[in-house]
Order: sequence, then C-alpha cells, then structure tokens
Amino acid sequence: MIGIIDYGMGNLHSVSKALERLGLAYFIAEEPEKLIKADGLILPGVGSFRDAMSILREKRQDGFIQSWSNDGRPLLGICLGMQLLFEGSEENGDAEGLHILPGYVRRFNGRTQEGSTYKVPHMGWNKLHYNQPDHTILNGTESGHVYFVHSYAVETSSKDVLIATSDYHQEVPAITGKGLTIGMQFHPEKSGELGLNLLRNFGELVNERGQKNGEF
Repeated sequence: MIGIIDYGMGNLHSVSKALERLGLAYFIAEEPEKLIKADGLILPGVGSFRDAMSILREKRQDGFIQSWSNDGRPLLGICLGMQLLFEGSEENGDAEGLHILPGYVRRFNGRTQEGSTYKVPHMGWNKLHYNQPDHTILNGTESGHVYFVHSYAVETSSKDVLIATSDYHQEVPAITGKGLTIGMQFHPEKSGELGLNLLRNFGELVNERGQKNGEF
C-alpha cells in the first residue's frame, strides 16, 4: 500500500489517478500516525520550496520522512517533492531541505554561456539519459521523453545519486536516488507510457518491501 503525503502543495489528483490506472493500492493522509501504516510513500509537490518545508515542519512530517528514508523504506519525491529531498534551495532566499540526498537547488540562469537567453520555467517534454541503466526504477524501460515543469534544478557533485539526467541548457538531474529513496524532477503521472512504467516500478519496490515485512 502506497501512502501519498498530503501537505497542501501536491497535485494529489493526478498522482492518485495514475496509481489507480496501474492498479496500485494507495491512500492519502497528512498525519505521520496514519502514513506509518504504508509500505511506501510518495511526496508530491508544486510550488515554493520554502513554503513546502515550512508546512512539512508544522505538520511534523519532515522528521517522519527523514526517518522513513533512513530506515530504508521506499520513498518517491515528485517535482518539488524531489527537490525537498536535498540539502536546500535558493528559492525565495536560502531554505534548508530534508538533507536526505546531497545537493542544492538553484534557479536556471536563463542565459547561455554565449549570451543568448532561454525560457524559464523549463516546461515541456525532454529526453531522459540513463546514467544507471541497471537501476531497479528503470527496469523494463527505454530512454524516452518525459514532462517537466520547473524553474529550479538540483546541483550535486555526487554522481552516484544521478540515476538519469536530461538537458535544458545544462545537465538537469531528472531521476535521483539513494537506496530506496527515489526522486523524479519531472511528472511521471503526466509522462505517458514511460512515466507510468516508472511509477509501476516504484509500486513493485513497495510490494517487495511489504512482502519482506510479511504484510502480503
């Protein structure tokens, strides 16, 4: 069973509909006391990094998510939800993140080294490049295009957390992770068959975890 974390800043409808389409059982909750019953968690997110972290702290969800990841339980962050997994962001002034993955979130420059400008936010379909093609989250998939909407991107010197990247005038970490904690900068629920297959793979990780715990 997948628990979708409700903190008021995620597109819960589109994520839940994608899980329904895949036949993956889920529930939506904000209280850690309810979320702890899940086998895996999804942290969605749309909006401001600083505001999101403020709400997570207010609802006592920040420490819960950190402990969940540290315990090696499946966790998927989507879009802003992925960015929150990192150390911090410069959005609206420096703000601390969950410190689960190493790296910092910075705004697209909007200007190339040659001096020309480009559109921010990055909005549209871009191709994934698999850095770790044998990673479990990529099982049975082929590199293809997925749907991005973001003005900020992760910068990290830890190449081992880069599962897949994309290009938008710079290298963009698109799928990141450590252990069973996974982040997707794009919206898998809006990324056609490839996005659904990635969500299906996460669902399989969750089911495997549940089976190991004797819950199935």
